[in-house]
Amino acid sequence: MQRIAFVIFPGFQMMSLAALSVFEFANITTGEPLYDVSIVSEHGGQVPSSIGPGMDSAAFDASHFDTVLVCGGVDVPDTSPGLLAYVRSAASSTPGAARRVAAICTGAFILAEAGLLDGRRATTHWLLAREFEAAFPKVKLEEDRIFIIDDHIWTSAGMTAGVDLALAMVEKDLGGDIARSVAKKLVVYHRRAGGQSQYSALLELEPKSDRIQSALDYARRNLAAPLPVETLAEAAHLSPRQFSRTFRAETGQSPAKAVENLRLEAARLMMEQGRHPVDIVARETGFADRERMRRAFLRAFGQPPLAIRRNARADA
Repeated sequence: MQRIAFVIFPGFQMMSLAALSVFEFANITTGEPLYDVSIVSEHGGQVPSSIGPGMDSAAFDASHFDTVLVCGGVDVPDTSPGLLAYVRSAASSTPGAARRVAAICTGAFILAEAGLLDGRRATTHWLLAREFEAAFPKVKLEEDRIFIIDDHIWTSAGMTAGVDLALAMVEKDLGGDIARSVAKKLVVYHRRAGGQSQYSALLELEPKSDRIQSALDYARRNLAAPLPVETLAEAAHLSPRQFSRTFRAETGQSPAKAVENLRLEAARLMMEQGRHPVDIVARETGFADRERMRRAFLRAFGQPPLAIRRNARADA
């Protein structure tokens, strides 16, 4: 049996505990008590959450846990010497330390403050990425990731990404079939790859009219083709001038910028999940050549396409 500890603190976010259900349903799926889950905190007892209601917990002690999962909060969590000492001890190489230590969402701030992320790749919620980078320059932050595994240290993005992280743990422990069955029972996607973007280019645009949505849908289906304003305007049944004005008013972007973001999203997905040569990915997503795509990747992600692929394979 593997023992899992969820670490909470005053102001933790309840959604962090959604990952707990992954381990519960792994037990249900296999019909065996493979995971024993505990909720722990520095002083034990009722710990208030960010929304008010508390959660009962056991106090930190010398108990051994196979996995220690640090929950996140709505804002940057407040830490204490006791909390930092606990996670440092859990991640150490001494006998009785955890096999893996993880953080959900802003729990990464706690691991970073404890010094566990120095020199490591990590992620956290995109909304606090700039604050994280400023506070912890030694950490190799990759803000546009669902979760990242660096040796025995795991970090995930927003609260629901903790479910993806927990599913990845179950897959590593018990295999893909069990993890898929757990995901199906929880009615969640199995599973968002660690390198998948935290947000969608289409969701970010949020057009208000069906005409602009139709143009975006057309663009997404035809990324390999030239997509000048005239073509998109025709798909929206508007004049080019009216289309450009309406598009910017509804999305806050120019049509050209939106198309580039759609191409970047599609190209990144192809690089992460496929084995196509860079030239083919560039052609299929409308970048025309690999150098143009490389420059776009550097602007958007700070990494070239091949580095994105290497990182995705490392996560897998």
